[in-house]
Amino acid sequence: MLSALHFHSRILAVRSGQSFLVLILLIGGMVAVIGVLLAFFAGALVDSSSGYQASVTAQAAAISGAQDALLQLDRNPDFSAGGYALAVGSTTATVSVTQNAPSAYLITVSSSAIVSGRTGKINVVVAENASTSQMTIVSWQILP
Repeated sequence: MLSALHFHSRILAVRSGQSFLVLILLIGGMVAVIGVLLAFFAGALVDSSSGYQASVTAQAAAISGAQDALLQLDRNPDFSAGGYALAVGSTTATVSVTQNAPSAYLITVSSSAIVSGRTGKINVVVAENASTSQMTIVSWQILP
């Protein structure tokens, strides 16, 4: 009889150990899944914030290019450029200045910059007074 009780208590101990092992595996699996999800969301958050930063940097470089073209026009009202590059920090803005476009006495300035695949574009239309050579910004458009 003693051996039967001993055998029965061993079976209960093994079943208790099996239940504990299953519980540990379930908890471990849930922790692993939660860890993978957190890593994924953290990576997505970093990607979106760096994309936003690249977009803002591209837009700032494009605006700097337009401002440089306006400065060139202030110094020389006949300034015209089919396209030139302006270094802005670690990026480059491509700027073009077109005289008499879209009509006489209007000057169109276009500037764009690309940072990490994100593009910033701006178009500025300036009116020039023929008698005084004074320039007035007619339109300042930030393009998508």
